[in-house]
Amino acid sequence: MNRLTIEERAKILHLLCERMSIRAIARLTEVSKNTVAKLLIDAGKACADYHDTNVRDVKAARVQVDEIWSFTYAKQKNVAAATAAPDHAGDTWTWTAIDADSKMIVSYLVGGRDAEYAMWFMDDLASRLASRVQLTSDGHRAYLEAVEGAFGCDVDYAELVKMYGATATAAGRYSPAECTGIKKIRREGNPDIDHVSASYVERQNLTMRMHMRRFTRLTNAFSKKVENHAHAVALHMMYYNFVRIHKTRRVSPAMAAGVTDRLWEISDIAMLVEQAEAKRGKHGPYKKKGQISN
Repeated sequence: MNRLTIEERAKILHLLCERMSIRAIARLTEVSKNTVAKLLIDAGKACADYHDTNVRDVKAARVQVDEIWSFTYAKQKNVAAATAAPDHAGDTWTWTAIDADSKMIVSYLVGGRDAEYAMWFMDDLASRLASRVQLTSDGHRAYLEAVEGAFGCDVDYAELVKMYGATATAAGRYSPAECTGIKKIRREGNPDIDHVSASYVERQNLTMRMHMRRFTRLTNAFSKKVENHAHAVALHMMYYNFVRIHKTRRVSPAMAAGVTDRLWEISDIAMLVEQAEAKRGKHGPYKKKGQISN
């Protein structure tokens, strides 16, 4: 049975991290799209495991949290009429928590936007921090109970609530409403109002849309399975934290946060996949186009 080399895997993973579609990667690298999809799944699992194990005791002072919308299989309003819609079809939210100083994604979660997911997300974030932080969220009400449950009194927490005006656009055309002002609300502890901001986490939302084809609006590039969506997010977070040099910090976010002492290469992520396979005692199949494996 033929196998992808480390170099071939690294090339495919790099293209996935730079927003190229699975079919386009299959054409460029001359492998089957099933091989690319399987590598994405394997890499997503390996990256999620590495993040869960190693992104701990992060010495952050200010953390910003937010949620970014996408959808799986069909938009929520169309799920009822969709043919053979899988479980978890419809709205899919990605929760992110970024260290405002190092720009590292400390915690992330893919799922719904309800109170239960908010609690899971905040519990995970609290478990990864080394000390008390100043936390900023938007006005989503699910955060209130979740922050209290995860941090208790050991947090300086504030909300940044945006106020919007009326949306004046042509019928049937979407355009975001204009932000007319903001309110900063102290919720717990003694947050520094000057540092109550969501700028960095909102900029990270743009980075996710630019680096993951699945987040592109008004295309057919959306995820068909929520599991694959989660794997793509895990791969992106690993690439963003450990491989990609942040323009402002001039090192990777993981280096700036002290989580690693070196700049990773994309081949290091490919090695994580190999190590995971070795633990399972399996090797994934690899086929060139038109080639039949024995």
